[in-house]
Amino acid sequence: MIRRILREVKEYTAASIVTPLSMVIEVIMELSLPYLMASIIDDGIYKQDMSHILKVGGFMVGAAVVGLIGGLMGGRFGAKASAGLAKNLRETMYNHIQTFSFSNIDKFATSGLVTRLTTDVTNIQNAYQMILRIAVRAPLSMIIALIMAFTINAKIACVYLAALIFLAIVMVVIMLNATGTFKKAFPKYDELNDAIQENVSAIRVVKAYVREEQEISKLHKAAKNIYDIFVKAEKKISINFPIMSLTSYACIIIISWVGAKMIIASGNDPEFGLTTGQLTSLLTYCMSILMSMMMLTMIFVMISMSLASIERVSEVLKEEPDIVNPENPVMDVKDGAISFKNVSFSYNKEGGEPILRNVNLDINPGEVIGIMGATGSSKSSLVNLISRLYDVTEGEVDVGGVNVKDYDLEVLRNSVSVVLQKNVLFSGSVYENLRWGNKEATDEECKEACKLACADEFINGLTDGYDTHIEQGGTNISGGQKQRLCIARALLKKPKILILDDSTSAVDTATDAKIRKAFREAIPGTTKIIIAQRISSIQDADKIIVLDDGEINAFDTHEHLLENNEIYREVYESQTGGSRDFDETEVS
Repeated sequence: MIRRILREVKEYTAASIVTPLSMVIEVIMELSLPYLMASIIDDGIYKQDMSHILKVGGFMVGAAVVGLIGGLMGGRFGAKASAGLAKNLRETMYNHIQTFSFSNIDKFATSGLVTRLTTDVTNIQNAYQMILRIAVRAPLSMIIALIMAFTINAKIACVYLAALIFLAIVMVVIMLNATGTFKKAFPKYDELNDAIQENVSAIRVVKAYVREEQEISKLHKAAKNIYDIFVKAEKKISINFPIMSLTSYACIIIISWVGAKMIIASGNDPEFGLTTGQLTSLLTYCMSILMSMMMLTMIFVMISMSLASIERVSEVLKEEPDIVNPENPVMDVKDGAISFKNVSFSYNKEGGEPILRNVNLDINPGEVIGIMGATGSSKSSLVNLISRLYDVTEGEVDVGGVNVKDYDLEVLRNSVSVVLQKNVLFSGSVYENLRWGNKEATDEECKEACKLACADEFINGLTDGYDTHIEQGGTNISGGQKQRLCIARALLKKPKILILDDSTSAVDTATDAKIRKAFREAIPGTTKIIIAQRISSIQDADKIIVLDDGEINAFDTHEHLLENNEIYREVYESQTGGSRDFDETEVS
């Protein structure tokens, strides 16, 4: 898991190596200063030797400068390595998510993916920087300080060992209690992001129903949950500093008391006890050792927090796309013929109840096929199998006489244009949105597609025409206008199969009829599948599929279904007031 994350260091490996080396230089230079200071006090000030003071003082200045350079390099390269890891990790995650099928995406909530790409990666970045710098500095500083302390006076240095053992026990107990609490916070971030995303995306509904207070309350609750968890964890960690301070001051008092007695007893002669300079150094090393211990504790807490983030990020990276290209894919779709052979489908691949059962269909190239059925009858699920947005659980779906699993995914999906039930437009001009269908499309091709989709009627009335800026999600145009733009976008792919998944529901019947007439005349060789709730949208189709609870109840023409199918007849009569003389709007 950790190894998988570290692969993303890539071009920042050199910076990751230079950082700990720089920290080693900084620590060595920093901890040499107390030792040199002891020499100044004992051999310079005490003996009144100015030349020794100047000589050793020069060494101290040099050590401080080298240590400063090491610290600056460590900070610079550490930031570069950790930020680079975060950049690469986000790019890899995002690119990997693009390979997911719909079933892969269904395993992760949108808010959860956002949290993983932002908060979790930031936690990993911070932990990596601490590992490169503090995790090298703290133990090295503690080890060198201990060695120097034992070199000066082993008896007094034993006080450090006792303090370290005591602090280690306390810190482990605190860490184990606090990290478990921190891990509970990350799922709460998902809830917070979910509340924000839902509110922003549905802000018009919120304001229309005057639900601002309820939405604010929901967000407050999500934020309060995170606050409570962090307060609980920080309360456990807050005892860390008082215990550290108590131990530090206790060590200083003990060392000062014992050291002073030794200095008095020896007459400041190192051969018989301890000198003033050595006592000064020991006190300095005392703080270095104990502060290093405290830093190690914080590192363990940070790493423990990041482990939860590493696990969440790894879940995304380890998720294998369940729809991939075959070894030798077919690179050409012959025509728009479609065949379903004993197809069953379930969203749950591990034994879930199928939502489509025993589907057998044969659709000829160029035919217009209507699909109708009650809400939840799996109309969208049926057409999603054609472009392999999902894979069948049982059976086989053929396009152009070839199993869809044998096609190159890009080739298949470029040959099957789907205008989904939920229309999505992106921030940019009308032209830019249209060219999602074909990035090489000329202005004339875009305008022709818009004519077929009856979108030119409103585009020409916009301030800047086809250069008009569309807001994210198409919030500055109506639902019907969005639907027509999405249809035009799909037509630009020049597909063999065109699927309209209830994508004219916001369009008036006259415009709906114009669009269908344009399809019949302009793209007769394209197989057209229209999912609709209005009978008028599909009654002139070559055949109509009636779905009922995931099974094909009937597959016939409008006239035959009226005579022989009860479900179709009931829907027809409910929409026409019982009259069988209903005809779609005539378009000349």
